Amino acid sequence: MRTREQTLNHLLYKRFQKALTDYSMLSDGDRILIALSGGKDSLCLLEMLARRQRIIKPRIEVEAVHVRMRNIHYESDTTYLESFASLHSVPLHIITTEFDNTKETNKPACFLCSWHRRKALFRFAQDNGFNKIALGHHMDDIIHTAMLNQFFQGSFSTMPAVMQMEKMPLTIIRPLCLGKESDIKEYAELCGYEKQIKLCPYEKVSNRTDMQRIFDEIERINPEARYSIWHALEKDGKICTKH
Repeated sequence: MRTREQTLNHLLYKRFQKALTDYSMLSDGDRILIALSGGKDSLCLLEMLARRQRIIKPRIEVEAVHVRMRNIHYESDTTYLESFASLHSVPLHIITTEFDNTKETNKPACFLCSWHRRKALFRFAQDNGFNKIALGHHMDDIIHTAMLNQFFQGSFSTMPAVMQMEKMPLTIIRPLCLGKESDIKEYAELCGYEKQIKLCPYEKVSNRTDMQRIFDEIERINPEARYSIWHALEKDGKICTKH
């Protein structure tokens, strides 16, 4: 009989494989760079892609990168990340960047920090011959983003599962897009994933937190709501944006 950990592993990998197939995420010869933040989602993503890398067709090559922000006290235990990546035979690169958070700007610090991390990630991927970047967003992230964009920007859009960049030869993929956050969280706890040493100092109650609370209530009323929203996003071409 399967343990709960084995059952969740099977379920998450099945949804992961379905996402790869349904949205044509992989091509033979892909060099994929995993953005490893150290959170449960990116650790699960590394584990799943490392397992997929052992399959011959299509042949893919997977590596990971952890971006540290020199002047923001938000970090993971890099020794643990190196050990975790090594356990799954995935090379890990650790790079450092920073931004000036003393200058007056109308951009929130959270946005600037995220933008500079993403900029360092894209630069590293291009400089080292990767053609795809894998991010650990799951279905809940994508649905919450769709709700935020509707309620606060008047736009029916979200983070797509596949997005080909317009200004650089990179494609963003989100292979956990069909996974539920609750399953990933439980799996991470059962596997003993280590948590980050320090959380982001800008992490606080936000509109996204509100969307999560609202969506939890919607799911309580209608457990099938997530699939209705997902179908609407698919039907409107928001899940896969290839140029």
